[in-house]
Amino acid sequence: MSRPTVTKTYKLYIGGAFPRSESGRTYPVHTADGAFWANAAQGSRKDVRDAVTAARSGSRAWSGATPYLRGQVIYRVAEMLEGRRAQFVELLGLGTGADASTAGAEVDAAVDRLVHYAGWTDKLSSVLGSANAVSGPYFSYSAPEPMGVVAALAPAGAPLLGLVSVVAPLMATGNACVVLVPEVDACTAITFAEVLATSDVASGVVNLLTGRPAEMAPHLAAHGDVAALDLSGAAPELRTELEQAASETLKRVYAPVGPLDLAADPGLARLRAFTEIKTVWHPTGALSLAGGGSY
Repeated sequence: MSRPTVTKTYKLYIGGAFPRSESGRTYPVHTADGAFWANAAQGSRKDVRDAVTAARSGSRAWSGATPYLRGQVIYRVAEMLEGRRAQFVELLGLGTGADASTAGAEVDAAVDRLVHYAGWTDKLSSVLGSANAVSGPYFSYSAPEPMGVVAALAPAGAPLLGLVSVVAPLMATGNACVVLVPEVDACTAITFAEVLATSDVASGVVNLLTGRPAEMAPHLAAHGDVAALDLSGAAPELRTELEQAASETLKRVYAPVGPLDLAADPGLARLRAFTEIKTVWHPTGALSLAGGGSY
């Protein structure tokens, strides 16, 4: 007698744990050739709220961590992903139909991108910050700081590299994030969440929701505790709605123009987009002795 197939149900990733969707809904995920693959959790509005709450909590410790520590943690994620390379090659083959060579190249590119951003964490202040020339007895310095909670829509077409390209710069800049994953990419994304959970990433720093982005994204865009919105994976017909919802709470919106080129050098665009430049003034000389301070 043949052994029955044990199908997997992938859950959400919220606050460092893997809960089922609050609604109890799931949906089938199919392989590139149309065969049933697994079930995935279909996130709801309540799951969005829970993920934002977890991210808000996680951002406190993460934003206060030293840049060196953040770099070490991101590098650890790269190490863990490298150790599970064969598993992700198989997942990408099932999900996209890519051959082993193409899938392996995507996994390697994702590892390299994590290492890339791990190296940026302690260089942001030097590159994005400055000592400002002012006319008067003052020191003036500008430095990048995290924004807080950032919501993002991961791009479709590259289940692993696309997700890493969205998540890694947010981690590098000290932000926590809630990321909506394309429905077809759920299996790869939640397996990557297992990598995050077994690395040194603090709970709440990265939260991944699977399901219908068009259903959940408006709630994220309108949420008052979300500071910025990354529309890299938003469908053109959804972008205008999300930008309008984000404007109600004065969110910063990052909306790349044209197809996302994941093979290109990532540059500084995402690092600039999700940092706030804070400027400090401090009196010198007699003013300082008279009881000056930071402004």
